[in-house]
Amino acid sequence: MTQHPPGSGPTALRILLGSQLRRLRESRGVTREEAGHLIRGSESKISRMELGRVGFKERDVADLLTLYGVAEESARRAVLDLVATANEPGWWHRFNDLLPSWFQAYVGLEEAAARIRTYEVQFVPGLLQTKEYARAVITAGSAGVGGEEIARRVDLRLERQRVLDRPGGPVFWAVIDEAALRRPIGGADVMKAQLEHLIEQMRQPNITIQVMPFDFGGHSAEGGAFSILRFPDHDLPDVVYVEQLAGALYLDKREDVDRYTEVMERLCAVSTTPDETVELLNKIKDEI
Repeated sequence: MTQHPPGSGPTALRILLGSQLRRLRESRGVTREEAGHLIRGSESKISRMELGRVGFKERDVADLLTLYGVAEESARRAVLDLVATANEPGWWHRFNDLLPSWFQAYVGLEEAAARIRTYEVQFVPGLLQTKEYARAVITAGSAGVGGEEIARRVDLRLERQRVLDRPGGPVFWAVIDEAALRRPIGGADVMKAQLEHLIEQMRQPNITIQVMPFDFGGHSAEGGAFSILRFPDHDLPDVVYVEQLAGALYLDKREDVDRYTEVMERLCAVSTTPDETVELLNKIKDEI
């Protein structure tokens, strides 16, 4: 389990690169102390690298790949290219004053993902929100924040949504609790427009929306919202993102990912089909 408290400031690709280096080290039976000695560092430096909490020097990573038995040039180049990319700031860098460090990492993972599966309980997922709905959500959660900053936060959320429209963008699969769709965020007109937007978004070939209906009762994900992200490079582990009040968990160990994946599969199995989703969204819209 990787937990990044506020202030640790990892980038998304550092998390992925660190996870990959950890798996390579463990597969060769190399201790952190041995790896640290090789790169003229310490066991704690290797630990910080594997948690994505520090930057990476290409020379250090190249030496570690040799120690871990990665000799094939194409495999080495793939990892070393990732080092260069991980050290570059993303587009969200200009919003750094608004983003807590633990969420900066998630935005980067979102950008890098090939597939995002999410379960939401409280709100419509951020990537599917209309501008007016986003403004209502952000305003409600930003007591004492000025209008200009709220506008920038809305701009950031809309900027994030562009990932779904770009060529080769990720597959996005959302399961939304019915309660989130019936909560009158922003008033009747805002909610009607938001529900209509969800129906329109389902016409996109890379977007699937299901609803966990009220009448199902208790279910396996009552603990709260989470997302599972998968990446184009199959050597990179899936990452589970669980947001908390003042931080977030990034889980990449196989047993954790498998547990959340099993829960997501069960949610998908008992939620509405896409056709049923459209029917329910229209029904809720008519009842507002």
